[in-house]
Amino acid sequence: MSLQIRVWDLPTRLFHWLLAAGVAGALTSGWIGGNWMVWHGRLGLAIAGLLAFRLAWGLCGSTYVRFAQLRQLPRALPAYLRGEWHGAGHNPLGWLSVLAMLAALSFQVVSGLLGSDDIAFVGPLSRLVDGATSEWLTGLHRRAVWLVLALIGLHLAALLFYRLARGENLVPAMLSGRRRVADAAARPASGGGPLALLLALAVAGAALWAADGGWIAAPPAAAQSAPAW
Repeated sequence: MSLQIRVWDLPTRLFHWLLAAGVAGALTSGWIGGNWMVWHGRLGLAIAGLLAFRLAWGLCGSTYVRFAQLRQLPRALPAYLRGEWHGAGHNPLGWLSVLAMLAALSFQVVSGLLGSDDIAFVGPLSRLVDGATSEWLTGLHRRAVWLVLALIGLHLAALLFYRLARGENLVPAMLSGRRRVADAAARPASGGGPLALLLALAVAGAALWAADGGWIAAPPAAAQSAPAW
């Protein structure tokens, strides 16, 4: 017996699709380069704010998006691999993929903010590190793109697997927030009210302000020597 319940709250769904659009735009603009690097930087800042929101929402959001769900992972993962796991939210492998994606994108954001190639892009926080470190982070940022692409590929492959092997289309669930589950004990998501949303938005706004680097003092102007007559 299966039932359909609300699993994903609206803020989580908006986060998911905004992050997907932001990452797609950042990958495309970074690949094209040139003048598009301005938009690459802007999208990186937007992704920073989104990631901060998700981290805060994982603490105060609704049932199935809270990181408290991870406490069940050591027991749930073996059960899932044996085909004995039943639940309403992310399955254990899904949670691992979420963590991997959040970690990979967080690294890309931090390395991009601190990175600089002194040509097309200068990260807003690059003044916090020396030139050699900034250049090194820029190299890592470029190489880690392949990790992000691999994780995206795994995500799409998982969606295809669920559609073909299990007959479940997960895309509508991330649009409507409702999903059909086999666990009779599953309950609709709860929590994540207006105050929690305001807190998460405040965290996202603070992260966006910090990432933009406006709080960093400008370097002192170089002293100009008097002309010799």
